[in-house]
Amino acid sequence: MADLLDSLQVETAPDPTAAVIWMHGLGADGHDFEPIVPELGLPERPAIRFVFPHAPLRPVTINQGHVMRAWYDIRALAGVRREDEAGVRQSAQQVEALIERERQRGIAPGRLVLAGFSQGGAMALQVGLRHRERLAGVLALSCYLPLSATLAAEASPANRGAPIFWAHGVHDPMIPLAMAEHGREQVAALGYSIEWHQYPMPHSVSAEEIADIARWLGRVLGA
Repeated sequence: MADLLDSLQVETAPDPTAAVIWMHGLGADGHDFEPIVPELGLPERPAIRFVFPHAPLRPVTINQGHVMRAWYDIRALAGVRREDEAGVRQSAQQVEALIERERQRGIAPGRLVLAGFSQGGAMALQVGLRHRERLAGVLALSCYLPLSATLAAEASPANRGAPIFWAHGVHDPMIPLAMAEHGREQVAALGYSIEWHQYPMPHSVSAEEIADIARWLGRVLGA
């Protein structure tokens, strides 16, 4: 089992019966999306535990090798993305360890959502589409599909029917909309059902998107 990542935890009420593991973007940390919990305006029941892990510290090539929190290295932005497959897979193991901790605390995978923004959203897709047991859903925000060439061989049949909320900003300068759409098409071609949203925003989160996320979480977690 991989080392357990440090994380922040916010419970919407005592004795949670569901969980959301929410991964931040490049250079941020677990505090980045902590404020979204009250903004979602979720009902008191079911009680949900939000887990906001801090990504490992590592040098990032596109940022002149500066060390920052990153789920994996990013070596190039233009052209074909030179993916850090080893980094992606190492972080995936660490996310799996967080899922296992929730199981040990009484929350089965079927009551757990994997969520993330940007690089964190890529990790939510990486793990969620491959996890061996059915999850409550995957929430992928302003991101792209990592390690797409291996997905068909590695995809878990258990999660073919799991709900996927995939959203992107039309004016995103960091990850072009076309890159997200390409990933969505690849995932849809494998038979996954995707609830796609796009918003008139840059590489960020909007109030309209937060409202849509709250409604979706209510559906998949029974709120």
